[in-house]
Amino acid sequence: MQLQDFVINDIKPLEITDKIGDLQMLFNQLTYSHVPIHNQGVYMGCISETDVHCFDSAIAISDCSHTIEGFFVRSTTNWLDVLEAFAQNDSNIMPVLDEKNTYLGYYELNDIIHLFNETPFFAEPGGILIVEKGLHDYSFSEISQIVESNDAKLLGAFISKMSSDLAQITLKIGNSSLNEIIQTFRRYSYNIVSGHEEDSYIESLKERSEYLDKYLNM
Repeated sequence: MQLQDFVINDIKPLEITDKIGDLQMLFNQLTYSHVPIHNQGVYMGCISETDVHCFDSAIAISDCSHTIEGFFVRSTTNWLDVLEAFAQNDSNIMPVLDEKNTYLGYYELNDIIHLFNETPFFAEPGGILIVEKGLHDYSFSEISQIVESNDAKLLGAFISKMSSDLAQITLKIGNSSLNEIIQTFRRYSYNIVSGHEEDSYIESLKERSEYLDKYLNM
């Protein structure tokens, strides 16, 4: 996945000597949350639209330089770390610098999300399964073995929730019945949080419980 092909350079960073009014006017024309700022051609960081509209349009950007946020990614940063940088900085624009700290342009959040949606985790057909086990008891090698022992393919897995003693792992499993996989996870003491396909084991228990309840109330 060549992220460099998605670098956009249609917005030039403003100089720190420019007026706040120039930034306000630019934000009125754009849908971006931030705009990059230069100081004599050297990247300083980004300033947010929220902050910009708090200042008098007549003052220079340098007069409110304390609001500049110095986030960026490198041209060599992998797409998952780029996505994390977007989330951490609550931005929909991410400046890109090379190894010499030269400003190359920026990534747009929608482009990175689009790349994420094209990965097999989302694009390939299959079922979603969320399992839970003790924080020190689960292992990805065991999870893979459980899935593959049922002649299924694991398309992706990540820790979707973590507490002091439990971890939830979200799995994307290639076209295969989830029922046998779910039963195997139970035998390995995993709790099934949710399964995208019908869990016939739970449905069977519900049916038996309802039958027993009707029998006892006859």
